[in-house]
Amino acid sequence: MPVDSVKGVSRRAALAGLATLAATSCSRVAFLAANVPAVFGAYSRRTDVAYGTDPQQRLDVYVPDKPAAGRCPVVVFWHGGRWTYGDKSDYRFVGAALAESGFVAVAPNYRHYPQVKMTGFMQDAARAAAWANAYAREFHDPDRFYLMGHSAGAHLAALVALDSRYFADIGAPQPRIAGVIGLSGPYDFLPLLEKDLQEMFGPPECYPVSQPINFVRADAPPMLLLHGESDETVWPKNSRNLAAALQAKGAPVTLHLYPNLQHADTVAALSEPARGRAPVLAQIARFVNSSRSDAA
Repeated sequence: MPVDSVKGVSRRAALAGLATLAATSCSRVAFLAANVPAVFGAYSRRTDVAYGTDPQQRLDVYVPDKPAAGRCPVVVFWHGGRWTYGDKSDYRFVGAALAESGFVAVAPNYRHYPQVKMTGFMQDAARAAAWANAYAREFHDPDRFYLMGHSAGAHLAALVALDSRYFADIGAPQPRIAGVIGLSGPYDFLPLLEKDLQEMFGPPECYPVSQPINFVRADAPPMLLLHGESDETVWPKNSRNLAAALQAKGAPVTLHLYPNLQHADTVAALSEPARGRAPVLAQIARFVNSSRSDAA
């Protein structure tokens, strides 16, 4: 399993001019802008660790060079991409931001549609979470185990936390999840109007099981939901509705809606060039650190 380590190199040169690039509509340039400064971080990165037999069932692990006192929390992050595209390597800036906050980050790939439909990528979410939880139990803090994602990845994180069938499908117990962090996620998105989504989540009698909001319960893990008010890709009502449903059940939830932020801005704000857009990283760190045993 390849390993690379980057040690406290000055970022000034790497950051020069990248803030402008980060605002571009060109996604490849935006990922480059986000990821160049992330290379120069105080963390180690293990790449392409297998959690299954399919080539897509690989993950990267980011470990801080100087962990805080005690064992580190573990945060699993799934990328977005409409369940059809995307790659963990594009989100190195997320792993770097989490690691430099004192957390171990696990960033899985997963099989996409049309290779698989919903059951396939949800079982991959359960497999990756089970791998990360076993890793946390051996090396880190299993009592501070978090699931996180952006867009389609937020859907995976929320649904696998709320509906235990996917762990049952792979023959694994559902881990104790200390919290779920959702960035711009779809949680309540019926009706399905696009043909690929109808196929991905179908047949129609299965549509309700694709909706995280339908599995809200009083003992749901605490959730932090972050969404841009100007998001026209995944409507902010998804986070509003899920937060309201959780509150109605008495489950702990925190909702932050950011004026003027669009769909990608919530995850982009984890990158150094765009960190001034919104306090996303600070809010994630506060949420994870609130579970520290010495703060309870």
